[in-house]
Amino acid sequence: MNTQVNISGAKKSLFRRIIDGITQIPKEHKGFGKQIFMLAKNDLIKTYKGAVIGPFWAVMKPLFQLFVYWFAFTIGMNGGPRGPVYDTIPFFVFAMAGFLPWCFMSDCVSRGSKCIRDNRQFVNKISFPVSAITTYTTLSKFYIHILLFVIAYIYLVCAGFMPNVYNLQLIGYAGMMFMFFWALTWSLAPMSAFSKDFESFIATIMSGLFWISGVCFDSYHIKNEIIKKVLMFNPMTYFCNGYRKALIYNQWFFEGYYRPDLENLIFICEFVLVIVLGVFNYNRLRKRLPDVL
Repeated sequence: MNTQVNISGAKKSLFRRIIDGITQIPKEHKGFGKQIFMLAKNDLIKTYKGAVIGPFWAVMKPLFQLFVYWFAFTIGMNGGPRGPVYDTIPFFVFAMAGFLPWCFMSDCVSRGSKCIRDNRQFVNKISFPVSAITTYTTLSKFYIHILLFVIAYIYLVCAGFMPNVYNLQLIGYAGMMFMFFWALTWSLAPMSAFSKDFESFIATIMSGLFWISGVCFDSYHIKNEIIKKVLMFNPMTYFCNGYRKALIYNQWFFEGYYRPDLENLIFICEFVLVIVLGVFNYNRLRKRLPDVL
């Protein structure tokens, strides 16, 4: 009887700690809204300080990469790999729809994992919530994503992909993408601050993730069923496919060519898991950060 009571009490204690952790980060943001938006803007300025066109280099870099992929796959490889149902979609358009979310996700992971170490003055010298560092870093990358999206959307309209009701899903996909990778930085940033090896590990895997996240190929029509199912657990693949559904496939998020119900369920579970782990790691490590930095 006492054992059952102890187990029940432990479960309630764990649940209470998770709830307290989830509410802790919004509490830390209270009263710092204006500073967060200003710091997001300053983060862009600081990153490209000394450049003539400043933050516009953040757009020029992915545009140049996109041009290289267009030349390599469209001119060099005459089309590139796609599923049979997309023969009417130019490969450049296909790749661009996946490249848009990739740029944001890649920057969030690469820069977000280093944001606390790069902004250690906020941790050591002034009273500023550590969680707000991850917020304005992610927000600054989202500014770039919006600007890049506007340019890409204008191109799609000129290419004949006219605005339609399916495009409204982009609000949901972009919002979820921001929330997911913002929550992911709650784990990555403190862990990278404690370990340079972890930061190097993140930088190493990001170069390979591009080629296994469905940015330049159709994950729905891979012949190997095992690989096709494994890719469903990659949140980056989820957002690449989601942007294509909203921009060029004219499909709703619950439609698709391969198990959309399972795809959405897996992402929801991963979303909850990232938030819980992020809150746990952040609360576990944040008080020790000043000593480490």
